Amino acid sequence: MKVRSMKYIYLIFGLVISTTFTINAQEIVSPNKNIKAIVSKKESDKNSFGQVYFKILYKNKSKYIEIIPNSPLGILRDDQQFTDNLKLISESKSKEVNQKYEMISGKRKWCDNLGTEKVFKCINSNNEPLNIVFRVYNDGVAFRYEFTNKSNSLVNVIDESTTYVFPSTTNRWLQTYTDSYEGFYPFSDTGKSNDNKNNKQEWGFPALFKINNNPIWVLISEANISGNNCASKLNNSKNPNQYKVRYASPRDTFKQTGVKTTLPWNSQWHTLIIGGLSDVVESTLITDVSEPNKVEEINWIKPGAVSWIYWAYNHGSKDYQKVVEYIDLAVEMKWPYVLIDWEWDVMSNGGNIIDVVNYAKSKGIKPMIWYNSGTSWLEPTPNDRLLTPEKRAKEFAWLNKMGIYGIKVDFFAGDQQDMMKYCIAILKDAAKYKIMVNFHGATVPRGWARTYPNLMTTEAVYGAEWYNNNTVLTDKAAAHNTTLPFTRNVVGSMDYTPVTFTNSQHLHSTSYAHELALSVVFESGFQHFADRPEGYKSLPSEPKEFLKNVPVSWDETKLLDGYPGEKVIIARKKGNQWYLGGLNGNEEIQTLKINFDFLGTGNFKLKLIKDGENDKSFAVEVIKVKKGDLLNVECLPRGGFVAVVEK
Repeated sequence: MKVRSMKYIYLIFGLVISTTFTINAQEIVSPNKNIKAIVSKKESDKNSFGQVYFKILYKNKSKYIEIIPNSPLGILRDDQQFTDNLKLISESKSKEVNQKYEMISGKRKWCDNLGTEKVFKCINSNNEPLNIVFRVYNDGVAFRYEFTNKSNSLVNVIDESTTYVFPSTTNRWLQTYTDSYEGFYPFSDTGKSNDNKNNKQEWGFPALFKINNNPIWVLISEANISGNNCASKLNNSKNPNQYKVRYASPRDTFKQTGVKTTLPWNSQWHTLIIGGLSDVVESTLITDVSEPNKVEEINWIKPGAVSWIYWAYNHGSKDYQKVVEYIDLAVEMKWPYVLIDWEWDVMSNGGNIIDVVNYAKSKGIKPMIWYNSGTSWLEPTPNDRLLTPEKRAKEFAWLNKMGIYGIKVDFFAGDQQDMMKYCIAILKDAAKYKIMVNFHGATVPRGWARTYPNLMTTEAVYGAEWYNNNTVLTDKAAAHNTTLPFTRNVVGSMDYTPVTFTNSQHLHSTSYAHELALSVVFESGFQHFADRPEGYKSLPSEPKEFLKNVPVSWDETKLLDGYPGEKVIIARKKGNQWYLGGLNGNEEIQTLKINFDFLGTGNFKLKLIKDGENDKSFAVEVIKVKKGDLLNVECLPRGGFVAVVEK
C-alpha cells in the first residue's frame, strides 16, 4: 500500500513537471535537423503573464538530448521590466536565413549564414512590446531582444535575466573575467572558481562547456555589438550551474550601467556554438550573425606577417637603429609588414619616425604604428591622437601622407557602451583613409571583422608578451596553447604574437617545433612574429623557409584531432596546399595521430617538420600520403609539428 501511494505521488509530480513548460511551447529547428531550440512560458495561476524560457536539444545517435535545460529569458530597462511579466502573443513562421559572404581574413574565405529564424512577439504587463528573435543553425543557436516601438527620448537598458542553465555534471573551461581578456581557461567540473581574484564568480566570453558524458560541446559568446550596446559577461554566483548574463560594470570615469539609447533598439546576438569539437573550432557563427561588410572598397585590405620589436626588449620603438633591424628582418623573411610600437614619437639614435618609415618603404616593407587609445593607462605615448573625430581625421591624413598602412590601438578602458562606440568609430574612420586596424588591450572579438574587414586582429589573450612580465607562462604555455584553439581563437583573429625561439625576460618550456606550429594553429589576420632577429636568422633552412611562406589568411580550416589543454591538430588550406599544425600540451611524450580523410583523391606529398632529438632541434621528413591514411607523429613533452601537404 505504501509503495503504491509513493508511485501515485511520483506520477502526479511527473505530470506537473512535464506540463510546467509546455504552455505556448514552440520549437525552431536547424536546417540539418540536429539542433532544436524550444521557447516556452511558465504561466502563473492568476494571470497569463510570466517568465519566458528556452531550452536546446541536440541529436546524438538519432536521439535528441537536452543539453541546455529550461533557461530564463528577459531584459530590464530603468522604465520597464520585461522579465517575469511577459505574455507570448504570437510567433512568426519559420524563415530561412541564407547568405553567402566572403571574409578577407579568418578561418574560412567563403562562409554561409544559413539558419532558421523565428520571431516571438511578447508584451509585458504594461502592454509594452518586446520581440525575442531566435536563429538555429547547423552549428548553434543565436538569439536577441528587440524593442520595436519608437521613442525620441533616451531609455536605459540596465540588465538581462538571460541565463544559461547546464546539467551539474558539465565540464567547463572558463576565463575569470577581466576587461583585457588576458587570462587562462582552467578546467572545472564544479563551476566554482579557484581564483581568489574571482570572488564574484564572473566569467568572460567565450565560455566552453562539455555536456555531461556526451561528446557535445557548447561555446557561449556574443556577436554584432553596435554603438548602442555594451559588452557583457557571465555570473554564476547564485548557482554554479546557472550562468546569468551581466552587462559591463560602470567604471570610475563612466558611471553608466548598461546602455542608453532611443527606440527601436536591439541587443547583441547571444550565441551558442554547438556540436562536436570540430563543429566548434570550424564555426563562423560569430561573423554569420554580424552585420555585412560596410566598407565599399576592400582591395587595399591585405593580411600578412609582421616583424615586431616589443617582445625582445619589453619596450617600444624609440631606438631608430633597433627598428631598422626589424625592417631588415622583414626583408629577409619575406614578411610584408613591420610594426613600430609605442614611444615612436620620441624616437632617437639616428632617426625619427619619418626617417624609419622612409627606410621601410625603401626596402619594400609596409610600416604600421602603435597608438594609446587615451582611455585607460596613459603612460606610454602617443596617447591622445584618436579620441575625437577631428583628431582622427588629422592623424589618419598624416599617416596617409607618410605611407602608413595600419595602426595598433592599445589600452582600452573596458566593455562599456562608450568603448564599443569608440572602437567602431576608429574602424569606420580608419577605413575612410584605407588604414588597417589591430586592437590591443581590448574586448574579445564580437563579429566586427565581417562588418569592418579592416579589423585584422585583436589581442584579448594571454599571449607571448607575458613572457616579459612574470614566470607563469613558462610552465603553463603548452596546456594554454592547446586550449586557445577551442576557446578564444574560435570567435575571431587572435594576436598572440607567436613563434619565439629565444627567451625574453622569462624562459620558454615549449619546444622549437611547438613554437613553429603556432603559426598555423593560431589564426590572425596580422600574424606578429615576435622573436628577435637572431631567433629567426639562426633557424635551420626548413623551418626558416616555412616561416617565410606560411599564410596568415585561409580558404578553409579543419580540426583533425584535439582536446582542450592536451593536444590539437589543425589543418588550414590556402590555394592548393594544406598547412598542418600540431601541439602537445602535455608534460610527457605524446603521439599525435593525423587522419588524412580531409584530402581529395590522388596522391599527395607531405613535408613534415617535427621535434628533433631535443626541444631545440627539428627533424624533417618527406612522405607520400593519400586520403584515408593515418600518420603517427611522436612529439616531445610540450612539443609539436608542422606539415605542408600538396599534390
